[in-house]
Amino acid sequence: MLHYHFNFGLIWQHFDKLDWGLVVSLELTLAAVAVSTVLGLAFAVAHVSGGRGVRALVAGYVECIRNIPLLLLVYLVFYGVPTIVNLQYSAMTSFIVTLSLYYAAYLVEVFRAGLLAVARGMQDAGKAIGMTAWQRLVHVRLPIMFRIVLPSLSNTYVSLFKDTAIASVLAVPELTYGAQWINNNTFRVIEVWSVAAPMYVVTGYAILFLLRRFERIYAMR
Repeated sequence: MLHYHFNFGLIWQHFDKLDWGLVVSLELTLAAVAVSTVLGLAFAVAHVSGGRGVRALVAGYVECIRNIPLLLLVYLVFYGVPTIVNLQYSAMTSFIVTLSLYYAAYLVEVFRAGLLAVARGMQDAGKAIGMTAWQRLVHVRLPIMFRIVLPSLSNTYVSLFKDTAIASVLAVPELTYGAQWINNNTFRVIEVWSVAAPMYVVTGYAILFLLRRFERIYAMR
């Protein structure tokens, strides 16, 4: 029979590691969301509007990135690239770049599907009133596309937040790294993870709740 005595007191003594770790996780999320969204949208527009060569390059990037584990990419960018190119960067910068490139590959497909779902008649109407290709993209295709893809974006962004936990392998002081530090110094494995897990759940749900609210507000416009 197991005789395990729970002691959450040690967890609360070092709760600043979890508290600050959650802040760092959110910082990683915001930075990666911004970069991956811009890259994903740019590549999606290039794929839909570009020639065969451009489509092949974008498709190659998407298939290559999506079929490589994120953890392997994290190691490759942080340890591999500096050995090939004389370039130095912090662990946090390396992880943001890796996470952004990884999720941009998924967002390319989300945005591409949204652009292709825009009714041809809407584009023809813009052309009929004298809009240029750029004006049709900005004023017709993109607004409609965002309404279509918002549910998929919400799910992708929540997944991105959860994957910030992988930054712990580079000793980035985010939530999982803080939990590991407490575990290694107090040996209260059950207590620390039973506190860290709900922090991920509550934060992920809060992100999803805010995005769903934005969906409803944007849909009414």
